Amino acid sequence: MLVTSEKQAPPRSRTASSTLPWVTTVSRLVLAGVLIVAGWGKIGTPVLSVQSVKAYKLLPDSLATVVGYGLPILEIVIGVLLVVGLLTRVAGGISALLMLVFVIGIASVWARGLRIDCGCFGGGGQLKPGVEPDYLIDILRDSGLFVLGVVVTWFAPGRFALDSALGLAPEREPYDDMEGDEEELHERENL
Repeated sequence: MLVTSEKQAPPRSRTASSTLPWVTTVSRLVLAGVLIVAGWGKIGTPVLSVQSVKAYKLLPDSLATVVGYGLPILEIVIGVLLVVGLLTRVAGGISALLMLVFVIGIASVWARGLRIDCGCFGGGGQLKPGVEPDYLIDILRDSGLFVLGVVVTWFAPGRFALDSALGLAPEREPYDDMEGDEEELHERENL
């Protein structure tokens, strides 16, 4: 005996499932844009990038130097991976971790009373005279980007992603699959 349900998912759930890939794609592209712009702003002046990392006073000088030189390259590479949708889940996870580290770093600087430029989009970490730091805005921005990174990681790859074209991502269309199963069950009943 075959038992089937005639219930269908509520319309809102179908709408949510059809918009989720688009939300993921927009999240992926916004995050990618920010990472590429941030990396590009630092890659031409690696000495300033190193100074910016050292200004946080969280890492030994030797490690701060490595991070200062490597961070712009990492940001650009992760940004490009997100744009094309390749290794999307990994790139989203790394970007979320980066944003979390940035939030913690900025909060640490704020809590310790240091007055620096976050160096997020270039600059040497030093504020110009008379300029006040915008730590709250930096933390809110990076927290929002962290959320986008989580969305990309959780719901990867979204639309227009190489991961899908190359078969590297499972298809996530639960309602389409359910509709196909219901049709198949109805066909079996009619046999």
